[in-house]
Amino acid sequence: MPRLAERNKNSMIVANSSAVSNPVRFFGRTQPKHCNSLHIKIRLWFDDLVIMESFYLVVSKIGWPLAAPGNVFVMLAIAAWVCHVANWLRLSRLLLAISGSLLLLVGTLPVGEWLLAPLENRFSANAALPPYPAGVIVLGGVVDPVLSEAWGQTEVGEAAERLTALVYLANLYPDAQLIFTGGSGSLSETQFKEADYVRFLFQQLAPQERVILYESLSRNTEENVRNSKTIINPKPGEDWILISSAFHMPRAVGVFCQANWPVVPYPVDHRTQRGKLLRMSFHFSANLRIMELALREWLGLLTYRLTGRSDRLLAGDQNQCSVSKI
Repeated sequence: MPRLAERNKNSMIVANSSAVSNPVRFFGRTQPKHCNSLHIKIRLWFDDLVIMESFYLVVSKIGWPLAAPGNVFVMLAIAAWVCHVANWLRLSRLLLAISGSLLLLVGTLPVGEWLLAPLENRFSANAALPPYPAGVIVLGGVVDPVLSEAWGQTEVGEAAERLTALVYLANLYPDAQLIFTGGSGSLSETQFKEADYVRFLFQQLAPQERVILYESLSRNTEENVRNSKTIINPKPGEDWILISSAFHMPRAVGVFCQANWPVVPYPVDHRTQRGKLLRMSFHFSANLRIMELALREWLGLLTYRLTGRSDRLLAGDQNQCSVSKI
């Protein structure tokens, strides 16, 4: 049975994602011949920028596993055992007390939802949409490209609402341009691109005559925006609807504002129980997963703001591109 990536080679609906291709060069700067000093400085500055972008991606992918709450619980338990073996009983008991308290807290209360709710409430669900938008943008994070390649079919994750919302808006706006942006966020298996497998899925489900652009080179939200803008070249005054998970929408809108591309948010994939946050929740694995999702998103918001990838910390209905920053 041929691999899914091989079947996608003959796709009829293709995006010009090569227009934003910039191969990474880590080593071996060679100065071009017959170039003035300004050209050389620009070339070296661009190489430094590419290296820093790649460095940021590596740090973000490697650093998070060390900070993830589930792994922190394990490291605390191991540290307590090591202290016990070394006869540092007071320190061992302290580490066990901290670990046990955190486990009890996460196992009985929806702490993750408490952290996620402020993000999901920044934009209204089912808000009024423009009558004639220029297009609809869907951010990746829906499909696992490695699993999809392994099993030869598109493996959709928890954020499937991003795709169902795209189908809904595609039917609602038959003349709007559609674009899905998502490549590979992996450091090791970068050859598997999310957009390729979403394209295959829509070949099975959607009418072939509807053109969808697929941007498959981006590795994070900032590159989603930058690469999509390069492909689309939106005009001032156009309305573009942005589909993403509700908890991710504040960071995404901040990046679009930084790129001087105002969008109309359409948040989906809500993870919190609205109006029921003050409750007991005896689902440790689910609570832990949501808490890790919330902490990672808050860390991403802070990092994007500090590094200038977003022009505001918390975008919202009252704080979009044309309104004062927060």
